[in-house]
Amino acid sequence: MKVGGKAGAGSFEVSDNDGNVELKVDGNKALDAQQSAIADASEAHDLNATFSDTEAEAALDALGAKINAIIAALEAHGLIAS
Repeated sequence: MKVGGKAGAGSFEVSDNDGNVELKVDGNKALDAQQSAIADASEAHDLNATFSDTEAEAALDALGAKINAIIAALEAHGLIAS
């Protein structure tokens, strides 16, 4: 099923593909199926005299991976452009 129309100067379209609802605004995906959960990032980092560069790099790499997973989910969901 497809439903569409005009909203102000733009257009929208809602479609149901096999139970997955998708919303497009001006031809751009604005909402799609829910993405899988992203695990919480670790908040337990103690910076002290024994905290090594390797540990700091690993913590920053893990944080970067979490940020990239959030961005990927937002893109897949249609909330931001990819």
